[in-house]
Amino acid sequence: MNSPRTTLYRDKHNAKLMGVCSGIADYTGVNVLWVRLGTLALAMGLGWPIFAYFIAGFVLNKKPPYLYRDANEQKYWQSVRQSPRRTAREIKASFRDIDRRLAAVEAHYVSSNPRLTAEIERLR
Repeated sequence: MNSPRTTLYRDKHNAKLMGVCSGIADYTGVNVLWVRLGTLALAMGLGWPIFAYFIAGFVLNKKPPYLYRDANEQKYWQSVRQSPRRTAREIKASFRDIDRRLAAVEAHYVSSNPRLTAEIERLR
């Protein structure tokens, strides 16, 4: 996925130090508090996550301010990143529902409009 909305960024707007944990939280949709606590627990237990944090802080780009229009769009892209297949199924189901409703509207309009029905029959 090459979209800027599916890329991991540092989130300097919600950052405490370099914005890596808040960027991971934004990317995964997990609460930033849990990401920070997990990072802290790993750092205390293993030590290497401290180096990984600073490397990520220097390697990752800052999150662009225009990335999402609103919270709904942010939530949508988080679900895409978490499970692209599920999101595709949900979109497909939405389109099927829209298609079904549109067919019902067309059927109602055609059945209640004898002039349109006659025109369609004449074209056949």
